[in-house]
Amino acid sequence: MKIDNQKVQVTPVNMQERKELGIRSGDTVRVWQKIEEKGKTRLQAFEGVVLATKHGSEPGATFTVRKVASGVGVEKVFPLFSPMIDKLEIIKRARVRRAKLYILRDKVAREVKRVLRRSEQVNLATKGAAELEEERKAAEAKQKEIDDAQAKLEAEEAAKKEAEEKAAAEVEEEAKVDSASPEATQNDSKESEEEKSDDTKTDTEKSSDKKDEDPVKSESKDSDHEAGK
Repeated sequence: MKIDNQKVQVTPVNMQERKELGIRSGDTVRVWQKIEEKGKTRLQAFEGVVLATKHGSEPGATFTVRKVASGVGVEKVFPLFSPMIDKLEIIKRARVRRAKLYILRDKVAREVKRVLRRSEQVNLATKGAAELEEERKAAEAKQKEIDDAQAKLEAEEAAKKEAEEKAAAEVEEEAKVDSASPEATQNDSKESEEEKSDDTKTDTEKSSDKKDEDPVKSESKDSDHEAGK
């Protein structure tokens, strides 16, 4: 059964960043440790020379740092990917001919300087929790600006589309009104023609009624005339 190491999270820290830092023997480093006291966490720096590194960049990689405090040499072994290390800084990088500098334990300060004489100032460091938090906030603010701009653009497009639909509806309504006007005019003309024909028909009927009444009147006149005689 094969296990994909990329999907297995060994530590919550950014392992790739610490791998790329490339700590090696002869480097002067500053290690920022997280110290928990009374429910609070503070940062404490430990600065010294890297005597040795072990296990390369594996999950169990370690490095040994030595410093002299008040004339007493102090050494600490740090896991490279420990979550209790907030930040790693490389201050100087020296070219040495040994992988393990345990010889420095027996040397005085002057001889240590001679061993590390071919050193150069560098500025390499990992990102601490505060810096990561600032980057996260900046990324969130930038994303929020992008989202606001996108929302504004979408609102403008929606308003523009609504205006276009409204204008199209108005044009369609005007077209319907214009198409309905000739029909109304035609209907009016038909109604007027029908009214005229009705009037003509009425006049014709009246004239025919008068004609029908005239023979009756003439007959009555003739009968009256004969009676008078």
